[in-house]
Amino acid sequence: MTAQYNNNLPPLPSLPNVKNLRLNLWLLGPFAYSACLTARALVRNMRDAMPRIYDLLPAAVASGQPFALGIISAIKGSSPQKKGAKALFFADGRIEGTLGGGCLEAEIQQRARRALATGTPSRFELVLDHDFGWDDGLICGGKVFGLILPHAAQALEIWEKLAKAQQTLTWGVKKDFSIAWVGRGVPAEPHSPRQVGRTVPAEPNSLRQVGRSVPAEPSENWLYQERVSPPCALWIAGAGHVAQAVAPLALQLDFAVTVFDDRPALANERFFPKGTQFRVDAWEKLLAEPLPARPVFGVIATRGHQHDALVLRNWIHRPFAYLGMLGSRRKWRLFCEEFVAKKLATAEQLARVACPVGLEIKAVSVPEIAVSIIAQVIQKRAESMSNDQ
Repeated sequence: MTAQYNNNLPPLPSLPNVKNLRLNLWLLGPFAYSACLTARALVRNMRDAMPRIYDLLPAAVASGQPFALGIISAIKGSSPQKKGAKALFFADGRIEGTLGGGCLEAEIQQRARRALATGTPSRFELVLDHDFGWDDGLICGGKVFGLILPHAAQALEIWEKLAKAQQTLTWGVKKDFSIAWVGRGVPAEPHSPRQVGRTVPAEPNSLRQVGRSVPAEPSENWLYQERVSPPCALWIAGAGHVAQAVAPLALQLDFAVTVFDDRPALANERFFPKGTQFRVDAWEKLLAEPLPARPVFGVIATRGHQHDALVLRNWIHRPFAYLGMLGSRRKWRLFCEEFVAKKLATAEQLARVACPVGLEIKAVSVPEIAVSIIAQVIQKRAESMSNDQ
């Protein structure tokens, strides 16, 4: 008996990275259509970049809902989260951010609820041993120290400035649980329920600091300190399928993403998540864009070899922290031969370019290629920051 399928399926709106799933859908039947709907939803969700905790804090204050800020201020041994992890615990049970999940987060949530009820900040010290976390599989064996701050909303000015920081700022929690700026030029008094501190003149950015929130060792008068810097920049030349897959991953991983292309039909928010910046013009004008005063990572993925070569001729002479280009080994060999022969770049400059771009993970599909690219960018960011220490 021949199987019968419903060919009168409703049309699917176009979305990047899933449109090919619609091809020949009428041959595959309703199960394939359901899978396509699921894939479309996943792409839509991925297009919304994951906000940083400093983006969440001003929104939480604006909502008017009571919340406490939880911070892991120190760890000993193994733990599910690192020093500096943060979460917002709301009175209605919601949690934004994470301190590690499982029984650890549940325990801190209960303490946060008590802090909200009493209005009293507190410190905690939890041992992640067999007795504490066996039921949830949390047997790391380490120790976690932290703070619960039910009055964090009163430091709104600090959170707003950290969310929009274009330079390195340092804040902390004093022994009386007040939140204040740290360093030269800070207000004489920390914030209290009646006073919030002013901004701090930033120290010059270093690669070790930029793009990261770096917990510092508390001094005698501080329970916790942290340096917050603007994200590293990721410049993507080209607005095609690979760029569309890389951008949402990069935004979730704390990169400031800018897409360059001469095609306004592609370089726009229809194909890229909120938070992506766009530069759309003739390539000659685009390549005159000055680099920001922070480490910049570059990925060249235009629509063809000629445009790749045009961008590479310019970007290879600029101080990128990392530069990669989409292409085969054969393409790269030909590029190198041409660039050296025409004295467009030296062999040493070309050796600093990653081509084929991305870690070698046998990537084939566009999403796999995007994962390999962003993994290599993360690796280079970590190496650069480590080398600068």
